[in-house]
Amino acid sequence: MLKDIALALIPIFFAVDAFGLLPMYISFTETLSRLEKRDLIYQSILTALILAVGFIFLGRAIFNLLGITVEDFMIAGGTILFTLAIIDLLSSTKERRMPDRDLGAVPLGTPLIAGPAVLTSSLIITTQYGLVATVVSVMVNILFAGVIFALAGVLIRILGGAGAKALSKVTSLFLAAIGVMMIRKGILAIIAGMQASA
Repeated sequence: MLKDIALALIPIFFAVDAFGLLPMYISFTETLSRLEKRDLIYQSILTALILAVGFIFLGRAIFNLLGITVEDFMIAGGTILFTLAIIDLLSSTKERRMPDRDLGAVPLGTPLIAGPAVLTSSLIITTQYGLVATVVSVMVNILFAGVIFALAGVLIRILGGAGAKALSKVTSLFLAAIGVMMIRKGILAIIAGMQASA
């Protein structure tokens, strides 16, 4: 069991990519107070946990019921990320992006922490390492992302105000690129599926 958990932790670790999400977290929260950031972390981790663990148990059934494919999910998630990035790049203040109360659920909780990569990886490793190992690995990695977010203040103090703003704009470009990548992969997967069935 411990070996299965250890093996399951690895793909989920890269799927969550907590360190890669840190610049985006800083970008989203640079204008928030310490208390607001704490609440945001709780909200994002809770959202990600509920979505990811729930998806492990119900994902295939829900997708089949609604006629949704993983490719559809990737395109929708990519569109959300791209839209948020464009709004951020074109606005001068973070408050114009979206209400602070929503940031924890979308986009931090999903599709950033518990996005298509985590959800699809979870479905795959469930068949390889079992349900328990998959659930444990997902929970550990999502909680680890919360710890990384909680330590973001140290980096902000190192960067300073100007550095944080510059990083915010740069990471918005990466966010837009990630959104485009998700949309592209979703479209290519749909095309590949159509060609295979033709």
